[in-house]
Amino acid sequence: MLKRLAAGVASALNTDYGALQAHEIEGDAALAVRGLTVSYGGAPVVFSVDATFPEGTMSAVIGPNGAGKSTMLKAALGIVPRLSGKVEVFGAPFVDVRQAVAYVPQRASVDWDFPTRARDVVLMGLYRRVGLLGRIGARERAAADAALERVGMSGFAERQIGQLSGGQQQRVFLARALAQDARLLLLDEPFAGVDAATERAIIAVLHDLKAEGRTVVAVHHDLSTVRATFDRVLLLNVRKIAEGPTEEAFTEENLRAAYGGKLGALALPAQDAPAASLH
Repeated sequence: MLKRLAAGVASALNTDYGALQAHEIEGDAALAVRGLTVSYGGAPVVFSVDATFPEGTMSAVIGPNGAGKSTMLKAALGIVPRLSGKVEVFGAPFVDVRQAVAYVPQRASVDWDFPTRARDVVLMGLYRRVGLLGRIGARERAAADAALERVGMSGFAERQIGQLSGGQQQRVFLARALAQDARLLLLDEPFAGVDAATERAIIAVLHDLKAEGRTVVAVHHDLSTVRATFDRVLLLNVRKIAEGPTEEAFTEENLRAAYGGKLGALALPAQDAPAASLH
């Protein structure tokens, strides 16, 4: 059935279904997807996307609303089913190396009314290490406290997560990812709804992680901060528009191809000039 649906999607987009199966992953990468296709209700949300995120880089996934940015990350993690395509993490299937990956979801997708403390949220990220029936010990609590301190939230460890501001909640979720000691961090809109101070703090931590050789992939919407924050970009609008080093792929031509009329009269953001945020 999935093959028939894939063939139908390919036909609707005037694309040969065989092409969806012909993508191979070559070379070393923290995350690589080939021919990734995701469909909701028969309509393609992500179509035949190839993308490579090299180790030790910090990449932004950008594009308009409905471009499939978040869906691509979720499909790579197996959170949503793939219609077709291949995904590898450090050269292996995700299920074989899931402990090397940490995921920070969109803050809006989290139930902040759940009665738990900030430290407990961080500790939840460590159950993969100890198992659901395993016991959280001194080592795990020390890792959680160290992660909270790294994001400037050590003074809020006992605070109920729902009592924190949006920026503080985002820092706690980043701390959860840090406590996992993952080699690859996937973040979905990490700067959405946070204040400028929190954004700077998160960026500083992410740059430190990159300096340590870790890989960061973030869905991002603020075009004015792409150059200063990320060294690689993937422009997506259901299909891949462009990818590569920021100075090569983040061009006005590629932005207009990705955003179309939504980009309006805006020019490519200059390195020293702010631009409007686009979703």
